[in-house]
Amino acid sequence: MLPDKGVLVVNAGSSSIKISIYSTPDTTVSHTYLEVTGIGLEEGRFFVRTEDAPDFAQVVIGISVDDALNLLGSWIRTSSKIDSVGAVGHRIVHGGTSFTSPQVLNPEALEKLRELEELDPEHLPLAIKCIELMSVLIPDRPQVGCFDTAFYSELPRIAQMVAVPRAFEGMGVRRYGFHGLSYGYLLTELSRCCGEQAAMGRVIFAHMGSGVSLTATKDGKPVDTTMGFTPASGVMMSTRSGDVDPGLSLYLQKRANLSSEQVSRIFNKQSGLLGVSETSADMYQLLQNEMLDERAKEAVDLFCYQVKKAIGALSAVLGGLDTIVFSGGMGENAPKIRQRVLDTLGYLGVELDDERNRSGDERISGDHSRVGVHVLRTDENQMIVRQVQTLLIDQFRG
Repeated sequence: MLPDKGVLVVNAGSSSIKISIYSTPDTTVSHTYLEVTGIGLEEGRFFVRTEDAPDFAQVVIGISVDDALNLLGSWIRTSSKIDSVGAVGHRIVHGGTSFTSPQVLNPEALEKLRELEELDPEHLPLAIKCIELMSVLIPDRPQVGCFDTAFYSELPRIAQMVAVPRAFEGMGVRRYGFHGLSYGYLLTELSRCCGEQAAMGRVIFAHMGSGVSLTATKDGKPVDTTMGFTPASGVMMSTRSGDVDPGLSLYLQKRANLSSEQVSRIFNKQSGLLGVSETSADMYQLLQNEMLDERAKEAVDLFCYQVKKAIGALSAVLGGLDTIVFSGGMGENAPKIRQRVLDTLGYLGVELDDERNRSGDERISGDHSRVGVHVLRTDENQMIVRQVQTLLIDQFRG
């Protein structure tokens, strides 16, 4: 990568692909954004936003992975926007134990990724297809993998362990942790807004978007997290169940005559807020409906209860608490959810300032609160841009 070139960021989820292009000299703002959503569902959408043209949106019925890749590939092939790109950065959810830092995605690295597909069948296959697509579209640009799990590479051994026979550890069975790119960015943001001492203290971060996790850090390093072996674990999410009794999977297979694949789809796509409410995976809609719909209210209450419980558990691991940081779509934009999560945490030293919370201020705790509570916007893409630039520019100069 040349120092005067920008970065194209690819974020492949379980049913979406999002692409952002950042160019020099200001790589903090994306000038081009593409997304394909609803992959594998009945209805999807192809969307393009650029700085010099009206937004383009197209509904696509029954969009497959190949359809999505073809749409993105066709646009990239005919766009001059790609000329500003010096490298490609991929958000990769799972790096197993093989990838503990950003890596250039050469053929050897790509082969290692394929070996990890069983660890994350929800995300890795699509991420690999995106890497292959970019190698065809812009073969002369280096590609870098940035891994959510890498943030937890030094997670304490006790927090990694799973209480199953040790023989399975050799098969990769352990707690990994996810949303690491988000938490790495938030640590830098906490240092910016509150100083290095705050970032090095006892902090609980709550990343609450469609995927939800909480992570505890001390001395700027993770000590525990709610997600474990897969991103479906931990607290309930928009469509994911979070932690469930392992016996439930066997029960559903026998009682409802479901396959393991069907049960996995239930836990990942049909549970969480959607499953409990039976109406929506969108927290905003549930909050709008909860006064008239008991199921919506129970979904909201259960979500807040589980996040509150996780904060209590992580504060015990930390031996106390100095700071709480909310982020992600719900964390940044839902003051009612923040208030309900915090309303019984006074015993930890949390005092919420209602006006600051309603306004979405950066600090929402009261002046006399022993625990600082903050709302910080996360930006996983910026973390990817930084990691790509650091890795490739260092190599260029070296």
